[in-house]
Amino acid sequence: MSKKNNKITIFALGGAGEIGKNMYVVQYGNDIVVVDSGLKFPEEDMLGIDIVIPDTTYLKENIDLVRGIILTHGHEDHIGGLPYVLRELNVPIYGTKLTLGLVENKLREANLLGSTKRVLIHADSEITLGSMTATFFKTNHSIPDSVGVCLDTPEGVIVHTGDFKFDHTPVNDQYADLHRMAEIGNKGVLALLSDSTNAERPGYTGSEKNVGAELERAFREANQRIVVATFASNIHRIQQVIDAAVNTNRYLTVIGRSMVNVVGIASELGYLRVPEGMLIEPDEVNKLAADRVVILSTGSQGEPMSALTRMARSTHRKIDILPGDTVIIAATPIPGNEKLVGRTVDELFRLGANVIYGPGSSSGVHVSGHGSQEELKLMLNLMRPKYFIPIHGEYRMLRQHGKLAESVGIEADNIFIVDNGDIVEIQNGSARKASKVPAGNVLIDGLGVGDVGNIVLRDRKLLSQDGILVIVVTLSKQEGKILSGPDIISRGFVYVRESEGLLDEANKIVSATLNKLMNDNVNEWASLKTHVKEALGRFLYEQTKRRPMILPIIMEV
Repeated sequence: MSKKNNKITIFALGGAGEIGKNMYVVQYGNDIVVVDSGLKFPEEDMLGIDIVIPDTTYLKENIDLVRGIILTHGHEDHIGGLPYVLRELNVPIYGTKLTLGLVENKLREANLLGSTKRVLIHADSEITLGSMTATFFKTNHSIPDSVGVCLDTPEGVIVHTGDFKFDHTPVNDQYADLHRMAEIGNKGVLALLSDSTNAERPGYTGSEKNVGAELERAFREANQRIVVATFASNIHRIQQVIDAAVNTNRYLTVIGRSMVNVVGIASELGYLRVPEGMLIEPDEVNKLAADRVVILSTGSQGEPMSALTRMARSTHRKIDILPGDTVIIAATPIPGNEKLVGRTVDELFRLGANVIYGPGSSSGVHVSGHGSQEELKLMLNLMRPKYFIPIHGEYRMLRQHGKLAESVGIEADNIFIVDNGDIVEIQNGSARKASKVPAGNVLIDGLGVGDVGNIVLRDRKLLSQDGILVIVVTLSKQEGKILSGPDIISRGFVYVRESEGLLDEANKIVSATLNKLMNDNVNEWASLKTHVKEALGRFLYEQTKRRPMILPIIMEV
C-alpha cells in the first residue's frame, strides 16, 4: 500500500462540540484506530433516557478495518460506552492497568469479559495497529494512569492528548512526562487533538494537593459526622479523603454502588492506600461516636437516585443526615446539573447540616482535572503541530482553544473547529475539511439501545406537558353507527371530576364528527382517526389553550 494513494481522515463520533461521550477516529488507508468510547448523561429534554452513547454506524460499516480502541483513561465519558459498542464491534481494547481494571468490571456486568480482547499498555508501550504505530506519554488528570496517544502514520504523526492538566505536585507522585512530549514535538507533529474543557479559564488549574490541605482543615473543624460527595472515579480525591480521615482519627464507610466498585478495584490494584481496619460497613456508622466517622458518597451532581440525594431527602435506608453534620461536595456541577445540585444543597441545609460546596476553587475542596489556558498553551508549544484540532468541549470552548493556538503562532488556516461527524482530511502534508460521516446520539433507555429516537422523545415531551386523552369508540360496520362510546379517558390533561362539562362537550364533538363521516360513507380507520383528532384538538385548544396527545381507539363489529 503506497503512501501517495492514502490519506489520513480524522473525525469525532462524540466529544466534538459537546461535553462527554468521547470517541475519536483516525483512519489511514485501510486501517482505523478509535480513541476512547465514552457516554454522556441525558439532557433535560431527553425524558426517560438513561445514558447517551455515540453513533457507531461508520465503524460498523467498516468493521474489518477497525484495528482497536485505545483508552486514554478510566472516566465514564471515555469508557462508559464500551459495554454497548463492543456488542457491535468485537475489537481489541488497549488501556493502562487501572483503566482496564475499571473496564473489566463493566464488561463482566455486560457478560462481555470473556469475548473481549484486552491489551495492557503503559507509558513506554509501542503497539502496531495495521499501518499505524501507537506510543504513549504520561499526563496528569483527576484519575491515575491517564495517557496521551501518539499515532505514527506514513503521512505523519497524530497526537491525541486525552484529558490533561500539568500538576507539578501530583498526589500520587506521577508526573506528566514533559520531556517525552517535547521529544514528540521535536520530531514533528502533523496534527494535534487537544482537550478544550477549560479553554475559557485563564491562568493555571490548581494542584490536587491544595484540596488535601483544605479537606483536612474542614475535617478538623467538624465536630460531628462528615459526609464527602465526589466523583467515584476521582481516585486522587478519594485518597485525600482517606488521608484526612486517618489524620483526624476517623473511620471511613463507602456508600453508593459506583463508589464501592471503584474503591474496591483501585484498592485491589494498588492505586488507593487504605489502612487496615479503617473501613467500616454503613450499618456500623450509628454505633460509633459522631466525631469518629467519615461517609464517602456518590451524588456530587445531585443525581436523583444517588446516595447523597437520598440522604438529603431522608430516604436512604442506612444513613440519616443529623443536625450539625458536615457535608462536603467536592466537585463542580457539570453544565446542566446546577439545579439538581442546588436542590440537594437546600435540602441538606433544611436538615441542619453544615454544607461546604461551591464551583471550582471557591470552596477550596475541588480543583479541575483539566488544564486552563496557560497549560493548553504549554501543550501547544511542546507539540508545535502543523495542524490543530481542538477536541472535548462545547463549541465555544473549541473556538476559544483555537484562539489560544493562534496566540502561540499556529496559522488560523491550520486550525480546524469541528462538530461530530466532520472529517478533517490530510494528504501529502495538506489538510482540508471534507465531507461528513454519520454521527449523533444513540439513546439508551433500560435495555433498549437506539430504539428511542426523536419522534419518541417528542411524544414524551408532549405527554409531559399536556397529557393524553384516549377516545374509545365501537362502530357497527353494517349499520354505520356508533354502538358504544365515545368513552374519554384523561391522563395528565384535566382532573375528570372537576371537568365533566368540558369532557361532555368533547364527547358530543367526537360523536358528531363520527356520525357526519359515516353519513358521508367515510369508513377508513385512518381518516376517521385523523378527523376526530383535528376536531377535538381544535375544541380543546380553544377551551384550555393546551394541546394534549389525542389517541382515538376505534373498534368495528
